[in-house]
Amino acid sequence: MRNALGMALAAIMTICAFAARAEQAEYDPAKVSDSLKAIFQFGSSSTKQALNANTVTLITGTIGGTYVQFGADLASVLDDGNKIRVLPIVGRGSVQSVADILFLQGVDLGIVRADTLDYLERKGFAKDIKRQFTYVTKLYNEEMQVIAPKSVTTLKDLEGKTVSVDLPNGGTFVTALTVFERLGIKAQFVYVEQRIAMEKLKAGEIDAVIVVGGKPYKSVSTFGNDGRFHLAKVDYAKPLQSDYLPATLTAKDYPNLIKEGESVDTIAVPAVLAAYSWAPNTERYRKLALFVDAFFTKFPALQNPPFHPKWKEVSLAAPLSGWNRLPVAQQWLDKHGIEPVTRQRFEAFLKQSPAAAQVSDADKEALFRQFQAWEAARAQAGGERK
Repeated sequence: MRNALGMALAAIMTICAFAARAEQAEYDPAKVSDSLKAIFQFGSSSTKQALNANTVTLITGTIGGTYVQFGADLASVLDDGNKIRVLPIVGRGSVQSVADILFLQGVDLGIVRADTLDYLERKGFAKDIKRQFTYVTKLYNEEMQVIAPKSVTTLKDLEGKTVSVDLPNGGTFVTALTVFERLGIKAQFVYVEQRIAMEKLKAGEIDAVIVVGGKPYKSVSTFGNDGRFHLAKVDYAKPLQSDYLPATLTAKDYPNLIKEGESVDTIAVPAVLAAYSWAPNTERYRKLALFVDAFFTKFPALQNPPFHPKWKEVSLAAPLSGWNRLPVAQQWLDKHGIEPVTRQRFEAFLKQSPAAAQVSDADKEALFRQFQAWEAARAQAGGERK
């Protein structure tokens, strides 16, 4: 194949040479652009080495999801000629991405949901799995959206009902099963692809469709509501507060499911930009360091249009409980004096309240998570007003 390609290129170059002698007005292809120059050098060892050395692959999520959009945004902002190229790969969801990061050759990074690793360990599918992972940064919060008939007002109304929680290689089913389990709600779960599930919901074949993803999530915002359906409420109950955050959905997010001026309380789970825990002296670690420097340096550009509004929620230095930060990422933050400001603000906030002294450590962490959600919502609202 490579010999045939070489012969074809040689023939093209020969034709070009004859054409150039026949008519001096012909352009030299090598002068057209660097991209064409790379094409005409295809197969050279230097081109192959450069492409592989500076390309970072990123497993994202399914088509139409927020992960895919984040991957496209990173490629758009970070790609810099031969210095670095981000290559997003369409994935199958959070659970599959965990496996891909661990076992798929050539995958450097992936976007996964924070509760996925805990779920895999809790169910006995993996042991000490977090020790094999490291994180670059916590990304945004992914909201739980429960599409149901208006007779279903809260998650508790789904007791004994048939509920679709997406396919079992994604992250929605992990979050849904975890939440239902902690709240003691017993439902009949079905694993159906979201678009098909929504048609089944309209036909009355199932009672609710759960989608966990960064708002506005495409399949939810494009749901054709004939007036029978809405988004049901998810209470921020105490059993959820150790791993989840409070969140709110508004008519601005989903005008097809929420009336103007109204809002729906729900919960959210953090999305994480994760990588395998490579040793610092490896080639894979070098590529991660290359990515971190480009990403953190150009991060402010991602928080402005035309990029996804969820970038406004991202704080590079935000801590992630139970996870180890990629050392080169922490070194970059330390070098540039970037600290988790939210934690400092939270501690200052507590000092202003005499009742804070009576708060237990566990409750304090739950309060901190609520404070983080409030800070993110305020930052996003501020960005939208600009």
